[in-house]
Amino acid sequence: MLKELSIKNFAIIDELTVSFEEGLTVLTGETGAGKSIIIDAVHLLCGGRGSQEFIRHGAKKAELEGLFIISDPKHSVFKKMLDVGIDKDEETIILRRDINESGKSVCRVNGKLVTIGILREIGASLIDIHGQHESQELMDDKAHIHLLDQFAGDDLKAVKEAYRELFSKYKKWKKELATLTENEQQIAHKIDLYTFQVEEIDEAQLKRGEEESLQNEKKKLLNFHKMFDKISSSYDAILGESKGLDYIGSAMSDLQDISDVDENMKDLSESVSSAFYILQDAAHQLKNDLDEMEYDSNQLQIVEDRLALIQTLKRKYGASIEEILEYKEQIQHSLDQLVNRDEQIQKMAEKIRQIEIDLQLEANELTDKRKAASSLLSNAIMEQLQELYMEKATFAVMFHDHPNPIYNEDGIDDLSFYISTNVGEPLKALTKIASGGELSRMMLALKSIFSKHQGITSIIFDEVDTGVSGRVAQAIAEKIAGIATNSQVLCISHLSQVAAMADQHLLIRKEVSGNRTYTLLEEITDDQRAEELSRMMSGTEITTTTLKHSKELLKIANERKKVLRNS
Repeated sequence: MLKELSIKNFAIIDELTVSFEEGLTVLTGETGAGKSIIIDAVHLLCGGRGSQEFIRHGAKKAELEGLFIISDPKHSVFKKMLDVGIDKDEETIILRRDINESGKSVCRVNGKLVTIGILREIGASLIDIHGQHESQELMDDKAHIHLLDQFAGDDLKAVKEAYRELFSKYKKWKKELATLTENEQQIAHKIDLYTFQVEEIDEAQLKRGEEESLQNEKKKLLNFHKMFDKISSSYDAILGESKGLDYIGSAMSDLQDISDVDENMKDLSESVSSAFYILQDAAHQLKNDLDEMEYDSNQLQIVEDRLALIQTLKRKYGASIEEILEYKEQIQHSLDQLVNRDEQIQKMAEKIRQIEIDLQLEANELTDKRKAASSLLSNAIMEQLQELYMEKATFAVMFHDHPNPIYNEDGIDDLSFYISTNVGEPLKALTKIASGGELSRMMLALKSIFSKHQGITSIIFDEVDTGVSGRVAQAIAEKIAGIATNSQVLCISHLSQVAAMADQHLLIRKEVSGNRTYTLLEEITDDQRAEELSRMMSGTEITTTTLKHSKELLKIANERKKVLRNS
């Protein structure tokens, strides 16, 4: 639910913070007081189109912030947030949007900067705004199949998941087949390219770890003379005449002569003896290294040429020899497929035909379940319409047959909602309904059904009761209150019947101070509500009769709400 809304420097609103409750919140007030401005603010907060015209005169930016509490951990909004890298903060979601003087927006979700597109996608999972002239999901033919599937429930969902898993394989094989059946010129070009690349890599005879070995060899060749001089000097220092090893040998002999006199000398004698033999072995190794050392200027050139070749291949095919060899394996596989594509095409086409057989069976089962659900939905909608005094209305889900249906993620069905509001009139697409009053009632009937299935946190009705009165007005009021038993509902209304059904009643008024207009909002209760209902019925003058009528209306509304909540 939308728990709190903060608005600053927006239209004629200077600064406003309002807390909302569960159930039905009704916003009332005189025309021009700013009721629709609050709905506009929510609309922009959830990604609607904005401009600098919304900024209050004299301010540099408009600021909007909304706090949402989502108790269902499996709500679809959390997956959408996770997909774009936004952390889940328990049950809390905070949307914020600032609109600056240039008309550009800065958007945040839980403090993280997001694009307007992401804000709109997340907002659509939280708020559904419906006004008399607002284009909604229910009025979109393409959305009707998803609404029907939601109504059908888990039984259809299981079939749909099985179908989509098979459809995913079908798409994959179709894509591979399309790749294999490209025009001959493209195929010939790819074969030439892949053949050249495979031959170039094969000719290089690359070995894993080779580059590191060559770099070490190059380093030794570049430092050959320095190494030769240092090894020679080290050898001479150890084994040269009257050098290190002679002195150590003399010390070893002297210590051995006295080792039987003093126990400590015996340990020292053994240590010196060990050092002597170690140095002797090291000297022999140095001598062998010197004998084997031979400078070859051609070898340095060979190593550098080899490294240059490896660098060239790395620029073309990968960042390392390992990646180059992996790339070669990939294009070799692609080349084999292209060279043997006729056989591959035949095998793949056969596999696709087999999948299509299973796919058609799954799609047909989807269609059967949808048709069964469509009958139940039609009956449920017409029952709702009867309660809204559209007894003569007929509703149906129309399946449009095509000679060559195309498989997509939802099956092969093309369907839309149709309605006839008068006896003798043919069924027409729901989107073609012209009457504002009929459209409002139709929308409420659909919302009464789908609010249980759509998972929308909050639903906003912006003067959807315009153009109705009497018993229809009372029916609409009860229908809106009924929807509020499944979702939080915010409703702007001029009907006293709707306002009487409110769980929370907010009065909006405007005030002029210091040559500036301000929008103010306050929650009204008890006798204040009766007075506001009286004003809505009779205008500015509140009479004893209208006040009595208002109190009676509130009493009836409370009784009706109890019935709705227990039904």
